[in-house]
Amino acid sequence: MPKIDLYRNVHMGQRARLFALATELGAADITRSGAATEQAQRCLAMTQELREHADHEDTFIHQLLRERAPEAADALGAEHIRLDAAFTTLDERARSLPDTPAEDLPEAQHALYLALNEVISAYLAHLHLEETVAMPALWQHAADTELGAVLTAFRASRTPEEALIDLRRMLPALPPAVRAVIARAVVEAAPGQEAGLLAEATTTLGPSQRQRLYDDLGVPETWALQTRP
Repeated sequence: MPKIDLYRNVHMGQRARLFALATELGAADITRSGAATEQAQRCLAMTQELREHADHEDTFIHQLLRERAPEAADALGAEHIRLDAAFTTLDERARSLPDTPAEDLPEAQHALYLALNEVISAYLAHLHLEETVAMPALWQHAADTELGAVLTAFRASRTPEEALIDLRRMLPALPPAVRAVIARAVVEAAPGQEAGLLAEATTTLGPSQRQRLYDDLGVPETWALQTRP
């Protein structure tokens, strides 16, 4: 039976979206009307999401980590100093971008791009520490039932709308087999609502990803076509 990993899937989704944001920000036509505001809002939304994610981890995971493996918890705490500074710099750059004079926008865009990549650099190191230090420490010092209880408590804290957002952020970055396991658990938990729920949860998947998922779930082609958004 696979080990319960509290970080892996959500982190894969975060990496994919951070990389996409950096690529799209770097290539954006910042001279287009509204582009500066759009790119600034996307960066601000990302730092807000990452801060909320850190709060979730602290509430549901790291309390157990502090109890069972305090040295690993202390290492994670030290990472937050660099992360907080990087988030603050990115937020400041993003908020100032829409008010930048047109002639200065290209340089301001690049400065925002660099600040975003500093966040990514710091965040990747943080994710690596969680996945290679914190999670092994929890496997060593906490029972599977305790790790399962962490997942159960987190899921119970999410509204149906928030749970859908979580799925949309995560599913595109996962391998097909893992994506199918998660989707199967979701639809089995909502008898009578399977088609609509699956359609809503898979809006961020590409056409080939969505069709592969339907195939892996054994969904008839006609049903799959009817549920596509």
